[in-house]
Amino acid sequence: MMADDMIPERKIVLGLGNTLNRDEGLGVHAVKLLEAELRSSSTGESGAVSSELEFLDGGVLGLNLLPLVEEASHLLVLDAINARKEPGTLIEMAREQIPLYSGIKLSDHQVTFQEVLGLASFRGRLPEHLHLIGVQPSDLAIGVDLSPVVAERMSEVVARSQAILQEWGLIE
Repeated sequence: MMADDMIPERKIVLGLGNTLNRDEGLGVHAVKLLEAELRSSSTGESGAVSSELEFLDGGVLGLNLLPLVEEASHLLVLDAINARKEPGTLIEMAREQIPLYSGIKLSDHQVTFQEVLGLASFRGRLPEHLHLIGVQPSDLAIGVDLSPVVAERMSEVVARSQAILQEWGLIE
């Protein structure tokens, strides 16, 4: 049992990023697009999207996201990921693949989301179902639009997100 007998039950799709720095806002744009697509495709089909599924804009809230992480049994994270790959590269990591304590930084937020995940793990509260999907950014300059190379990958981010949610039984 987890510390404090807390049983994580939330099912969350969390979009991270700063929408004022072009590709850094990928996660926020992706979570909105995913929710819109799932909600529109489920109209008329009762039960297509689990009513428990939450779509959240985590912005760049850093450590303030820790309670969300610790309350989740299922957490799908969408974010711009700096893996030092070719811009536009789709990057996907399952729970055990996400580096929690290393010096590798996947995100440029002040308190990295990796550090939040690392703290949740240290406290014995890392979600059982955890998956990260993102794209290597091309342009982090000030601006509200995604770069063309990253924008081209949005449909793939949404499709992979849907596949993970379906695998977890949260959408049909």
